[in-house]
Amino acid sequence: MNDTQQFLAEMMPRIHEAETALHNGDAGPRFAMWSHTDPVTVYGAAFSPIGWAEVAPMFDDLATRFSDCSSCEWEVVAADVGDDFAYLLAIERTTASIGGSEPTSYMLRSTTIFRREDGEWKIVHRHADPVDDTAGLLSRRLTKS
Repeated sequence: MNDTQQFLAEMMPRIHEAETALHNGDAGPRFAMWSHTDPVTVYGAAFSPIGWAEVAPMFDDLATRFSDCSSCEWEVVAADVGDDFAYLLAIERTTASIGGSEPTSYMLRSTTIFRREDGEWKIVHRHADPVDDTAGLLSRRLTKS
């Protein structure tokens, strides 16, 4: 098994657990996956916080908006690992309730960058945006107060 395969074997189950939990209202596993040391950034479908002080509350807010996740699948498009950085490009397919609505299916293309901290991979950047025509619906439901 090469370094990239080992990275994916270690990280994909953790990512799946964290994203499923987030889409069921629990940001805790996502917090555990992320570095709390700046710089950390998110370029999202609806939000783009910079720095852990902005990223952490956004995760909490997202968790309050999602529930009833019935599907959360990641298709790895590409990945690579260096000494202290790694990246993952994926297509994410999720079905969950957003803002109390009926469950909605949506698809994101995402780029996730990891930094090795004290021997553990931590996410330091995520960029995700909708692949299909769910973009407007997803953005409206996530930003509705």
